[in-house]
Amino acid sequence: MATSAEALAKEETDNLLGREENFEEDFEDMDSSDYHKESEYDVRDDLRTHQKVRTSLSGNIISLNNSTSKTVLQTTNEMSVDSQGLIHSGFIFGAAEYAAAVAVNEENLVIIAAKTKFLAPAKSGDVIEFEAKAKFEDSRKREIRVIGQISEIKVFEGIYQAVVLEKHILKTKIKNIDIDYHAR
Repeated sequence: MATSAEALAKEETDNLLGREENFEEDFEDMDSSDYHKESEYDVRDDLRTHQKVRTSLSGNIISLNNSTSKTVLQTTNEMSVDSQGLIHSGFIFGAAEYAAAVAVNEENLVIIAAKTKFLAPAKSGDVIEFEAKAKFEDSRKREIRVIGQISEIKVFEGIYQAVVLEKHILKTKIKNIDIDYHAR
């Protein structure tokens, strides 16, 4: 049983990919058809949102409780922007947004705003652990605080705002907007 976040992320990744080999070696050996395997998704009975998110890009769920979640993202060379292995901040933002959505865990959840800070860089091979806590459980509007850490170093913090809709956003008619999302 894994005890550290890094060990837990490696164990989860190995389980999802069905391999016991090094994650980065696995990722480098993949061709584009491998990115669409079902093992890339976090299949859970208790997850009601973001069910088709690629966990290799957005992170794996470690815990999911009432209005809280913990996820981990194993960074890879594919996420880096340079030869030094600096991770593109978009992957960090996306993984934090996923943690926020999982904390709310409602079917028709939409993130509508975010205020974020990138506090330290991440490099290829880092494991970033995200902890998310949602407020306003009894409302359709939610505010979710997300902290991202590599070991004991805080690398990200953000406040996400979300709304829970009655039906899917692409099936919702929005007043005063003449866009048909299905015609695109």
